[in-house]
Amino acid sequence: MKEWTREERYRRLKDPQELWAMHEEISKSDYRQAFHIQAITGLINDPNGFVWHDNKWHLFYQWCPWGAVHGLKYWYHIVSKDLVTWKNLGVCIMPDREYDNYGAYSGSAMPIGDSLYLYYTGNHRDPDWTRHAYTCLAKLRDDGWTEKYPLPLFGTNPDYTEHQRDPKIVYKKELGRYFIVLGAQTKDKRGCAIIYSSDDLLHGWNFAGELKVPGFEHFGDMWECPSIEHIGGKDVLLFCPQHLKIEGRGGTFNHNGYILGEMDWASLTFNPAGRFHILDRGFDSYAAECANNVQDPDKAVLIAWMGQPDVSYPTDEENWSGCLTLPRELTIRGRRLIQQPLPELKQLRDEEFNLQNYHPGDVEKLPRVSEVELYCRPGDLKMDLFTKEDGTGGFQIHYSEMTHDICIDRSHMTRRINPEAGESRVRNLPQGLQHLRIFIDRSSVEIFVNDGDVVFTSRVFPVTDEAYFTMYGDAFLRMWKLKPAVQDTLVV
Repeated sequence: MKEWTREERYRRLKDPQELWAMHEEISKSDYRQAFHIQAITGLINDPNGFVWHDNKWHLFYQWCPWGAVHGLKYWYHIVSKDLVTWKNLGVCIMPDREYDNYGAYSGSAMPIGDSLYLYYTGNHRDPDWTRHAYTCLAKLRDDGWTEKYPLPLFGTNPDYTEHQRDPKIVYKKELGRYFIVLGAQTKDKRGCAIIYSSDDLLHGWNFAGELKVPGFEHFGDMWECPSIEHIGGKDVLLFCPQHLKIEGRGGTFNHNGYILGEMDWASLTFNPAGRFHILDRGFDSYAAECANNVQDPDKAVLIAWMGQPDVSYPTDEENWSGCLTLPRELTIRGRRLIQQPLPELKQLRDEEFNLQNYHPGDVEKLPRVSEVELYCRPGDLKMDLFTKEDGTGGFQIHYSEMTHDICIDRSHMTRRINPEAGESRVRNLPQGLQHLRIFIDRSSVEIFVNDGDVVFTSRVFPVTDEAYFTMYGDAFLRMWKLKPAVQDTLVV
């Protein structure tokens, strides 16, 4: 594994030609995705500025161009008409000011008129490497040019540690006020969110206070990517508590989840109506962001980084790492968030395989870019993906009718990922298993259980002989090849 010097990690991109040879080599990788957003080179992590504006979806992501390393971060810009096919537009925010001299970090977007306002964390470092976080503003004009405001909106609040980042911009029409929700850490190392407010999108931001969440005063030592969404008449607090042990999450200490409840903006209190729920039960999902300006009040659209902090992947040696999840449609069913694949994804279906003669236990070739759908009848079910030709090994999905538990296990793959964090995940299904919808890309698996009641997202890196699947159980099985949807074009 390459050891990166500070100079290499924070090298500045001066000319797109610096990336051409790297991009050409990376494009040959067997693990480059076909229908998931991925960086043209280097590392992608948090999705940022997700918003509907000017009759299209805008999405930005944190990007370090030089390799699979967290170094100098840029905001890279992509757009879509349908949340399925995406077009690269290039770098939108560069770390080129004193207040963001060591990175343009995560944030959000708010459309006003013909312009799109981008709120982000400027990561500043003093010569002695002391960190200072600034909440910064840039305007993306309708002609595609980005203008940064000359000064940050505000700097680090001295009552908290330097860990203050990921501004989420919110407008409450009934109050006539804008709010910025930031992830933060108290001086005694407690995770929290802090809030600033203003009656003007561009000026007059003042510290309003710390978000109060009764019962969650000691829940991790840092909260990243907080947001408060209103879906179907209910409020949802989404955030990523760090360095916290949660039952059923193996050795993973960084989580992405949510609490349903009621937000009182006057007192800055989020009153929980239940416990903290893990957003995605798989191995690789973090930093989820909901889109701003979604037109349907009963739904939200969410996308996340298909990765985890402090985890390495096999493509690190190929100078690239990471991708984003499929966008999901969020609704509320009972006391839970439901995540479902977008209806538009069906347009990716190409050839459907003839599985009329498939019998449980048969071993068949598995297309590397495909969708699998199972309608399940009562009883145990075993579906193993990426097995060897004799049906052994692979990524295992097993359901027990006796316990009503569904388990995923990737410990039998040749290339194992982050085994110290645990290689299996279990979720109980009180109503049993009725339906599975599985999206397979060249290095990922996303499993939607019972129409979005549970989701498992995982990176997988099959080797040449892991090219088959087998299934045991009473289920009606369908499978399609999927068309590519993301242009892997070098645009800087």
